[in-house]
Amino acid sequence: MKKRMVSMLRKLLLVLVLLAMFGFVSTQLFAEDPVVTEPTSVQEETGHSSHGESVHQELPYWSVIPFVAILLSIAILPIASHKTEHWWENNNNKLMLAVGLGSISFIILLVYGYGHNIYHTIIFDYIPFIILLGSLFYISGGIVIKGDIAATPLNNSIFLLIGASLASFIGTTGASMLLIRPLLKTNSERKHVVHTVVFFIFLVSNIGGSLTPLGDPPLFLGYLKGVPFDWTFKLFPEMIFASVILLVVYFIWDTLAYKKESKKDIQRDIKSATPISIGGQVNIIWLLGVVLAVAFLNSNYIPAIKDHPSLGFIREATLILLIVASKFTSKEEFRKYNNFTLHPIQEVAYLFIGIFITMIPALVLLEAHGKELGITERWQFFWATGIFSSVLDNAPTYLTFGSLASGLLTPAGADAWTLGQFIGNAQAEEILKAISVGAVFMGANTYIGNAPNFMVKSVAEENKVKMPSFGGYLAYSMGILVPLFIVITFIFFT
Repeated sequence: MKKRMVSMLRKLLLVLVLLAMFGFVSTQLFAEDPVVTEPTSVQEETGHSSHGESVHQELPYWSVIPFVAILLSIAILPIASHKTEHWWENNNNKLMLAVGLGSISFIILLVYGYGHNIYHTIIFDYIPFIILLGSLFYISGGIVIKGDIAATPLNNSIFLLIGASLASFIGTTGASMLLIRPLLKTNSERKHVVHTVVFFIFLVSNIGGSLTPLGDPPLFLGYLKGVPFDWTFKLFPEMIFASVILLVVYFIWDTLAYKKESKKDIQRDIKSATPISIGGQVNIIWLLGVVLAVAFLNSNYIPAIKDHPSLGFIREATLILLIVASKFTSKEEFRKYNNFTLHPIQEVAYLFIGIFITMIPALVLLEAHGKELGITERWQFFWATGIFSSVLDNAPTYLTFGSLASGLLTPAGADAWTLGQFIGNAQAEEILKAISVGAVFMGANTYIGNAPNFMVKSVAEENKVKMPSFGGYLAYSMGILVPLFIVITFIFFT
């Protein structure tokens, strides 16, 4: 495993260095572009040109084709044929596809003067994103929850409830990676398991991360932009409503599925039951370290980061040190017991390098033409943010619609409101709620809506659970989540 880890890091480092280098060079090559446009409001919001520059040409709509292509590849290749399915199983092939399509977007962005967007996306978005996910993934992989309780609908529901409760405090990735393996172990004697993993993604990997800025990246960005840490507790009514409905639906579904299990499998499940115990407890300390690093190693507590953004990488350096600490303080047998491999984080790292780059044109166009969508009402912000968060990274989507709301709410002649200035204004807070809930909840709509979704899918498949394809999973979300979101719209956002 050590050789595979070194090989993966070597490949990823090479890609990152090349992209960062070309992104930096491009900021110089296209600095004198003659076509000038005004800075976007998101640029003002974040203090840097995350997805827009002050000097650039307008991107054509066809520039989103590579992004559409990578989404279609994820959806189609695993199910098109046995040959493409086998080809897709190799993570190196995913990397080739991601880099190939990413390179097309890379060139388009350079030609149209968006070199800084590439540089910023890779350095300040992708690298911190992967390091944070990697730290939660690796450290939680060293915590062993041993035992095998009976896989009854009640016990499975309790698993989902605990995971959803933890997600807001150790992140959706941390909670997902901590509990998915013991949940799969508990259900290893059952045949009907897929729906359990799907509901796990709904509740633990997404909706459960609503209550604190540590739960999901969009909320953390809001915190960095001045939204008080405890403001997200106001999302509790929406979160508890969605969670209760999903748990009830799951319990009924799993009760029906449990009745379909053979008596032989049920007896085997009961006989193999053993008490729950926890090993590798030292990793709980390192997991807490990740939470504290993310919460406090930022510009709110280190003001110098505002003037020197590179100082912010002290957080990523700390996370890497915590990974190293986990490696040297954990028994290797714990990760072996968990059937721990680097394949899930590899898959996320490889695919999302392509997704992050190819989505830049889509986000630029959304920022440039978002007001043309005519979004003014709370329910519109909820659905627009949610739909785009389902296929784009939900963090920049959150900021994009936050900037649209700022343009709508800021009094004439005043400087554009920051997200922090929304607090205290009843109308602004209600719109911010709609944006926040849309970004977090609807990340569950697709496998790519939130990184833990893909990781849970990969871990489940490693444990011989045949997960639905991209389209198959979408059928679950359309049938279960969309009706729930419609109800939420009428209760909370109209």
